[in-house]
Amino acid sequence: MTSPVIDHVGINVTDIDAAARFYDAVLGVLGHRRLMDFGVAIGYGTAQPQFWISTQPAGEGPSSGPNREVHLAFAAPDAAAVGSFFEAAVALGAEVLHEPRLWPEYHEGYFGAFVRDPDGNNVEAVFHGGPA
Repeated sequence: MTSPVIDHVGINVTDIDAAARFYDAVLGVLGHRRLMDFGVAIGYGTAQPQFWISTQPAGEGPSSGPNREVHLAFAAPDAAAVGSFFEAAVALGAEVLHEPRLWPEYHEGYFGAFVRDPDGNNVEAVFHGGPA
């Protein structure tokens, strides 16, 4: 079985409470629900969070302007591929957001790397089975 291209996606919102009320309702009728809530970031899905909303204080970073960044996580087949994604992005001049590592605050085995694409979006490669 091949993995999907997209693991999860996130958007930035100006009012996390209003956005949460909206997505609680509209995703709820589709059978999805809040699975994780960090206060400034909320993950929705059925088995795992695949759609995220988050906020950033006004005037800070690329999420604060009218063209707010998008977060897009690509599914990686293993931890080595996460490292290769990271190396390829850095070789092309991508801004490093987070080098490849475990993210236990998300879940055990969450291994990801984050870079900024040429348009300022937060792009990630993630493998859910831990490091190699």
